Amino acid sequence: MLKAKLARAALVAGATASLVVGLSASAQAESDKQITLPSGRGYMHFHDDGDVFEVCDKKADGHGVTGALWVRNSAGIQSRLWTLDDGGNSGCDKKGENIGQLSVYKMQVWWNGGGASVWSPEWFNE
Repeated sequence: MLKAKLARAALVAGATASLVVGLSASAQAESDKQITLPSGRGYMHFHDDGDVFEVCDKKADGHGVTGALWVRNSAGIQSRLWTLDDGGNSGCDKKGENIGQLSVYKMQVWWNGGGASVWSPEWFNE
């Protein structure tokens, strides 16, 4: 009887550990953020692993793509931290920015040929 109870307890503990590990892995993968321009012109991506932002121009149309990172502090004050341009060369441009927990951040990306910019859907932090 005791042996059966111990076996069941071990089975439940193992299943619980597997579930926790599985949920942790998916939560990490979901912490990356990306916003994409219409017509496949380009995108801005935040890589949580290393706190790196990447701006990519995906069309050889003579116009680049610009991304911006905005910050809002605990007092509600918003400001643009920086902009990053990509276009006219192969590969994407990248910039590191240590995203902390005391402020929240929002990404913005636009095509330099005109039109509206695209914003990340919500403010985020780590």
